[in-house]
Amino acid sequence: MTVLIDQPIWPAHNTVWAHIVSDESLEELHAFAERAGIPRRGFDLDHYDVPAHKWQELVQLGAHPVGVREFVQRLQASGLRVPQRDRPRH
Repeated sequence: MTVLIDQPIWPAHNTVWAHIVSDESLEELHAFAERAGIPRRGFDLDHYDVPAHKWQELVQLGAHPVGVREFVQRLQASGLRVPQRDRPRH
């Protein structure tokens, strides 16, 4: 069981963002996010959005940094990935 974190490269709201996912279960992901103080509103169906300033703290708490390609591959392999076509349109 591993919580993965990608690089904070996704711009929005005057900062850049990273994502955390679990390669095992959403329960593991939610438990990690709670321990890290990440609000539930940051959850987006299969991942949490996290601002760049929290990146190092999350790594210190046990999130494993991976590149974007590995991040997506491992999320897909876990069966937890929600494809873009299945996401609600805002």
